[in-house]
Amino acid sequence: MRPLIDFNSGWLFEGSETVRLPHTAVELPFSYFDEKSYQRPFTYEKRFTADPSWNGKEVSIVFDGVMANCKVSLNGNETQSHRDGYTPFEVRLTGKLQPGENVLTVTIDGSENPEIPPFGGQIDYLTYAGIYRDVWLRVTSPIFVQNAKIETPNVLADHKSLRARIEIANPQNLPLSGTLLATLKDSQGNTIATTDASLDSTSIEIALDDLPGISLWDINNPALYTLAVTLDTTHGQDESTFRFGFRSVEFTPEGFKLNGKPLKLRGLNRHQSFPYSGYAMGRSAQERDAEILKHELHLNIVRTSHYPQSHWFLDRCDELGLLVFEEIPGWQHIGGEAWKDESVENVRRMITRDWNHPSIVIWGVRINESQDDHDFYIRTNKLAHELDTTRPTGGVRYITESELLEDVYTMNDFILGNEELGGNRPRTPLRPQQEVTGLDRVVPYMITEYGGHMYPTKVHDQEQRQAEHVRRHLEVMNAAYGDPQIAGCIGWCAFDYNTHKDFGSGDRICHHGVMDMFREPKFAAYAYASQCDPDEEVILKPVTFWARGERNIGGVLPLIVLTNCDYVELRYGNNPPKRFTPDRETYPHLPHAPVVMDRKDFSDEELGRWGMSWESATITGYVGGKAMKEVNFVCDPLPATLEVQADGENLTGLGETVRVMVRALDQAGNKLPFFSDPVSIEVGGAGERLGPALVPLRAGSTGFWVRATGQGPITVTVTNERLGRQSITLTAN
Repeated sequence: MRPLIDFNSGWLFEGSETVRLPHTAVELPFSYFDEKSYQRPFTYEKRFTADPSWNGKEVSIVFDGVMANCKVSLNGNETQSHRDGYTPFEVRLTGKLQPGENVLTVTIDGSENPEIPPFGGQIDYLTYAGIYRDVWLRVTSPIFVQNAKIETPNVLADHKSLRARIEIANPQNLPLSGTLLATLKDSQGNTIATTDASLDSTSIEIALDDLPGISLWDINNPALYTLAVTLDTTHGQDESTFRFGFRSVEFTPEGFKLNGKPLKLRGLNRHQSFPYSGYAMGRSAQERDAEILKHELHLNIVRTSHYPQSHWFLDRCDELGLLVFEEIPGWQHIGGEAWKDESVENVRRMITRDWNHPSIVIWGVRINESQDDHDFYIRTNKLAHELDTTRPTGGVRYITESELLEDVYTMNDFILGNEELGGNRPRTPLRPQQEVTGLDRVVPYMITEYGGHMYPTKVHDQEQRQAEHVRRHLEVMNAAYGDPQIAGCIGWCAFDYNTHKDFGSGDRICHHGVMDMFREPKFAAYAYASQCDPDEEVILKPVTFWARGERNIGGVLPLIVLTNCDYVELRYGNNPPKRFTPDRETYPHLPHAPVVMDRKDFSDEELGRWGMSWESATITGYVGGKAMKEVNFVCDPLPATLEVQADGENLTGLGETVRVMVRALDQAGNKLPFFSDPVSIEVGGAGERLGPALVPLRAGSTGFWVRATGQGPITVTVTNERLGRQSITLTAN
């Protein structure tokens, strides 16, 4: 198999600093910074020696993503430009390399160029400059496999079929002759079927029929297959592999179906940004985000707001069974004709890069929250349907009675909270479909944003605000589950993110996530996590810091317990235990309604009037009559433990990263929500710290990433004046 050679090391940035990619041009503070600091030109340079074995081969550099307005020169001669910051591009070096040393120069401009999407207006996210994704060297035979479009037309039949269009690259226009062999393999590498064809065209159609023993790709069984394609020509051999899954998707007026079975979609939006490093986080961080969304938040769909994201992230979604709504770059603004032409090309580049991902179930071909533009959106939908007949299109809007040109009416419904602006409408989680669409018929319909700016909530906000944050997410999910005309709902958003001065809380942060920027959960994260089956994970999260005077008037009631247990039991002080069941009256449609302990459930003396002694408590969750999980609260929390916890112990590859979380815990192991003392961070050995060495705890925690700089042990030491010093050891392989 032809190799893609890691080309990430040894880049000279701005003529002075040797860096490894992915790289951010400007490392930003956590908050309160000038986003214009990266909105200027930067230069990267890479010196390399042309290998004599490349003679007679096709040689290209593949850039996974560069932000933005990129120009590439080889030995002083410009060879390629690429303005789109979110999709890959290739720079062909064949016939341009000189013997010995060559110099590849990449100039980028981080300015927000109004001629290309998403720029031209104001956008509520940052587009950090840099070569922020991987770069590869590709060396192939002169005729090689460029791409393949794989389709599985009859997945519900007993014996399944595969159709593929193999695209052949022949940049030297050599005579075409030879054979193509296509081999279908399962995830273990076992051959299932083969077929061959004569190489007489640069686009070859193949078919495999009557395939036995095929497993469908599903959210609970993400079965993946590989199509290996080998070319044999008089000019050499080439092999490429394409991973895919057998599955079908359908959006109907009655909801969404995966493999013919109804599935209510439950998800969140994701920005691909991280503290300090912006977009420039590699494979391990991208994969970890997918794992958090699937296994910690227990979602079944994510929307890639508002641009195509890393293929590492999408690959992991394939592997985990996490559905994806992928969309083109943009935020409200539509530019002129040249801008629109570039946006249409964004559709082409997104779909041709990602059309084999089984996780992707819908293409977003409308600029997020833009106004109607008939001719423009006729073009984007037409191209999407020409490129891929297997997936529907969606167009995310927030205006009502918007022209429906897409297959699915995808809507950002921020009605919850509008009652605060006056009017006669009572508190409403979601509007009925036909009120939004203005159509005389029911159409495929999905909610793509809610919450967010309507109720921004910081991880260190007061308990009552966080409880209201939780209620809002629960109410919308409950409404979506209760309306068969809604395919599902995707909330705004998974993680807090840095933004422009025009948005957020003035600190250059949109505190819209159910997790903070370090992926540390707020209480609202458990509104989603608790909807999973307890066989998957038992969730028990009381929405409280358990303190007498944190709330208005005092006490902890009403107390929401986010759980998928059958019932919970509260024991506190010397009082007899009390049992509570889920609040099905308020949340009748959720898979797992929360438990709500209200004032009516207690006498005046219970859970204490102001001035009475505050008591410790234990809340226990029961499933099938068995105690499955327990949460303990102490009445006198004090700093007891400095926890330092990495997502994993091994960093597999130069430049790969691992997240490390630091938490101040009380005697019962709970975070101290208002402990804000600073911690110092030291990283030694074969790794380096991303971000500053001295940081405050926010809501009792902070995080950072460690990046491998070599091979061997990495020592991470975190020190706090009150809690002492903790060290962990990682290994870079």
